[in-house]
Amino acid sequence: MSRAKWKGPNINLPLIQNIFLHEKKTKIWSRNSVIPSILINKQVLVYNGKIFKPVFITREKVGFKFGEFSFTRSKGKKKVTRNAKLTKKPNK
Repeated sequence: MSRAKWKGPNINLPLIQNIFLHEKKTKIWSRNSVIPSILINKQVLVYNGKIFKPVFITREKVGFKFGEFSFTRSKGKKKVTRNAKLTKKPNK
């Protein structure tokens, strides 16, 4: 279920205060906050649960949430099947 339109976007207030006070890259822990328009052409660091990933904010990203651009899961390892092991050619 989405947030009601009459409530407005969910923006973390300390996030906005931090942006105006510091010119360096801002670290963001709240992935559910909406990206405000004051961040256009700036780079922020979004926490994905393990590390901070850099996200460059463009006009198209305004209105989306920070979590949509910082993925939490990796691709993982490829599963090797038994047939793939048997068909490998030996090195000469």
